[in-house]
Amino acid sequence: MMTTVEEPVGLDVDTLMAFVLRAVDEVGATLNAGLVVMGDELGYYRAMATGPTTPARLAHDTGTAETYAREWLAAQAAGGFVALDPVSGEYTLPPEHAVALTDEQSPAFLPGLFQLALGTLADTGRVVGAARAGGGLGWHEHGPDVHVGCERFFRPSYHAHLVSEWLPALDGVVERLERGARVADIGCGHGASTVIMAQAFPASTFVGSDYHAASIAHARRRAEEAGVADRVDFEVAPAQEFGGSGFDLVTTFDALHDMGDPVGAARHVRSAIADDGTWMVVEPMAGDSVHDNLTAVGRVYYGFSTLLCTPASLSQDVGLALGTQAGPARLRDVVTTGGFTRFAQVAQTPFNQVLEVRP
Repeated sequence: MMTTVEEPVGLDVDTLMAFVLRAVDEVGATLNAGLVVMGDELGYYRAMATGPTTPARLAHDTGTAETYAREWLAAQAAGGFVALDPVSGEYTLPPEHAVALTDEQSPAFLPGLFQLALGTLADTGRVVGAARAGGGLGWHEHGPDVHVGCERFFRPSYHAHLVSEWLPALDGVVERLERGARVADIGCGHGASTVIMAQAFPASTFVGSDYHAASIAHARRRAEEAGVADRVDFEVAPAQEFGGSGFDLVTTFDALHDMGDPVGAARHVRSAIADDGTWMVVEPMAGDSVHDNLTAVGRVYYGFSTLLCTPASLSQDVGLALGTQAGPARLRDVVTTGGFTRFAQVAQTPFNQVLEVRP
């Protein structure tokens, strides 16, 4: 006997099926995070940047199994990352896609973002448990894909914008750095921002700090490799406790919203900064309302906020949980409550907003 399924009265079947197909596409996009990381690690994208290829050729060029290259190429073609010529059977990586997938110096470089996403998704089960218990999950509790992916995603933007655009947008800061300034980079992670500034301003000295000891060890190695270790120190310390005082410039890159007590951090920055100093706060691009952030970038950041940044804040004392899309109004409230009086958005990119904060 054949059974028919009756749809609930008033249900639009076309709308239902359109949503189902959209959801299937979402599953494909989720799996593609792993495929992009795979292509990055196996060198598939770099090999394809030289010209059209076939599964056999790609496998030969990368020293991998042809069966994996075959399925990976088909998946990438289905997702529009590469193009398939149905006549020749060759796959091509468009040059614009090649920049985004192979050039680690380009601000458009994307594999770090996918690596960060994949590492974040790996801990979904632990976040679900934290949500049930009302707890958090610290940055230090995640695997290396989160730490390394985060740096690989943000570092190209810092390379492209920090020295050429962001620092010049601050009143008088570049001149002070050129003369010789004392700089504290709090929440520095692997030290990419600290090292970039030290390389650009040899007359200045820098102290980077982060509560994550493994990241600080990595940052010290980076400073040695860059030849700036004589002017750059790193310390393991939370934002409310970093050492030193009288800093001409304090910087915080994509970290304020992750802090459990950003107001406490602002108070400590105020006590450590010179009276005529500047605090540069770089945060994810966001508007003040959820409606403002219903964009492709906002969607990604809300995802990270739910699975990574908010749990990180909740794992710390206070646990204010600003969220990755805090917006200028909430950020202004944080720094003014912490004792600062001047606040302005001075620069932005599709991914970041740059805030100038002064006593």
